[in-house]
Amino acid sequence: MNIPSKMIGVLIRGIIVTGIVLLLMASGLFEKFELWGFNAQLAFRGTIQPKSPIVIISIDEDSFDELEFQWPWPRSIHAQLLHTLHQGQPAVIGFDVLFTEPSQLGTEDDEALGQAIGQAGNVILAAALSRVDRSFYVKENLNPPIPFIRKRAAGFGPVNLPLDADAFVRTAQPRFTYQKTPTPSFDSLLFEKALEAGLTTATLPNVPFSINFRGGPQTFETVPFYRVANGEIPAEYFREKIVLIGATSPLLHDVYATPFATSGNMAGVELHANVLETLLQGIPIHRISRLGLIFLILGLGVAGMWLAYRFPPTTGGIAIGFLMGATLWACYMGLTYGQLWIDLVPFQVTLALTYATSTVESFMKERQERLRLSPYFSPSVLTEILRRPTDQRLHSQRRIVSVLFSDIRNFSAISEQLTPEETATFLQDYFTEVTEAVFQHGGMVDKYMGDATMALFNAPLDQPNHARQAVEAALDIQARVATLNQQFHVRHGGTLTCGIGIHTGEAIVGTMGSKQRFEYTAIGETINLGARLESLTKEFPSQIIVSETTYHLIKDHFPTQHLGQASIKGKEVPIDIYTVSHPSKVAPSFEG
Repeated sequence: MNIPSKMIGVLIRGIIVTGIVLLLMASGLFEKFELWGFNAQLAFRGTIQPKSPIVIISIDEDSFDELEFQWPWPRSIHAQLLHTLHQGQPAVIGFDVLFTEPSQLGTEDDEALGQAIGQAGNVILAAALSRVDRSFYVKENLNPPIPFIRKRAAGFGPVNLPLDADAFVRTAQPRFTYQKTPTPSFDSLLFEKALEAGLTTATLPNVPFSINFRGGPQTFETVPFYRVANGEIPAEYFREKIVLIGATSPLLHDVYATPFATSGNMAGVELHANVLETLLQGIPIHRISRLGLIFLILGLGVAGMWLAYRFPPTTGGIAIGFLMGATLWACYMGLTYGQLWIDLVPFQVTLALTYATSTVESFMKERQERLRLSPYFSPSVLTEILRRPTDQRLHSQRRIVSVLFSDIRNFSAISEQLTPEETATFLQDYFTEVTEAVFQHGGMVDKYMGDATMALFNAPLDQPNHARQAVEAALDIQARVATLNQQFHVRHGGTLTCGIGIHTGEAIVGTMGSKQRFEYTAIGETINLGARLESLTKEFPSQIIVSETTYHLIKDHFPTQHLGQASIKGKEVPIDIYTVSHPSKVAPSFEG
């Protein structure tokens, strides 16, 4: 199978862009923006009402005011709460409060709580896993509840939730490793109890996962601690529910930043409610694998590069922009409905780089093309040429053109009077005037041949009045040469004149040449005849000679005179030739 070289080039460029993006991604440059993108997607999705029967009993400001205790509260108060809850028979109770030190009120206070925990039979307690890394040692502490309290609990586990680089909580761990032993987390133990109670059929993940937050603070049903402890809320209210007890008061500093609480005001117990909802509903968010992401970036790199090179910059930019929007939408849908976190930033950077690469390359190519073609076309015509697709700019085609040849009379004799440096300066001045005249009237300079100039009209752009424009250019050239003649006579003596021949007909026009060198030109009998007409100005008393074809196209616009018939080399039948007189004023028919 033969793959076009252009497609190979696109593929190579796409791979290079992919490599750059992967290096940037490996450096961690994107991660900050990626975390922000995760927040933005959840915020755009909005709050979702939790489905699991989770109730939070909050240790809040009102409870401090009503109970009138300083923190830490007497453990007998917690025992009183548990006695009330036990009567309602909740599915499981999670205590997001650390009891790592004996009560300041003595053993009886601890015994009261321990007995209440044992009576309830379904209480999960919190532990705090800590780790100290030093160059010469590593110290781990589980910080569990004191023995008298924990021995009667249904279990205890770490309540730790990892912080991301920006100090936000987005991730939960089903289990931790403590002294090389797997240790279930606080949330995992609660999940197992809920599973036993028939509140879920989901499976506990084996790896860390991103929390599928339902919303911000107070998204979950919450009741104040004091109202439950005082019996203001019926115990039946908690039947077969998951009850989480924890601090929501900012004074206790158990608050964190999350995608829905960017100011850092989500209580730890609300975080655990979101983790439990994620587990119970079986909707943990997992980030796309590195390998999968690499393949997607590569695919986007090649697709984006193809779009950028397939279309002009403006159209390509719109297509790339549409693709960027589509990837954003796909990532959002994957996160919202597929629980798949697909990295946003590498996709956008990849597509932006493909467009930037193609734009810069296109700019450089256009600049080179402009420099290459600027000697032949006027700026306005050149701009129009460069707007066209590359493969349609200067391709070969048959078209009707008006060709103009101009030549300095007796140039050999003139050049003999001048030094080589003076000849070069003279020709530069002369060609500058001729070129400006051709450009002013919409023509293109095909080539310079010694002291002769060949110009085309109606190529490469359509010009309905091309014959008229060619004659106007010829008259303009003669006027400019007359001015140059005055300067030439003063400097060098002698007389400077030029002859011009114009013919209109069909020619092959386009880019021609070899692989090493090519140019935009025209060939055919029309071109040859135009050159022969210019030579006839040496034999007839006229500085401008036009063919009969051109004459019929311009006779209503300029004074003309029939010069008779002339024999042309290569033609058996003589042709009619005409001269054009300079009217009092020639109004240019071409603007630009």
